[in-house]
Amino acid sequence: VQLQASGGGLVQAGGSLRLSCAASGRTFSGYGMGWFRQAPGKVREVVAAISYSGRTTYYADSVKGRFTISRDNAENTVYLQMNSLKPEDTAVYYCAANPRGVASMTERPYDSWGQGTQVTVSS
Repeated sequence: VQLQASGGGLVQAGGSLRLSCAASGRTFSGYGMGWFRQAPGKVREVVAAISYSGRTTYYADSVKGRFTISRDNAENTVYLQMNSLKPEDTAVYYCAANPRGVASMTERPYDSWGQGTQVTVSS
């Protein structure tokens, strides 16, 4: 599956952004999806994950209550709604797909990655 992330930008602290990840190729509805981010000088970390059906979601503690992952299988798209953004959310955000269909909070099952979209939160 090929992935294309979009929706990043510059926003003030407390603001909101919605990231989108459009998928093409193999059957999107069978894939578990995740959002990851990498800040300058830091390792990539998982932000949120969603199962193939959308019924299971997980979040990193740092974003719980502020971010929401969702998917529209009819549109082959997964979203990350980000509210109450903080400067520490600044990073390149990547979407990824895993053929196991699970909501995995580790990188291991993910075998397809999007190109990344920059999110910058100013204080």
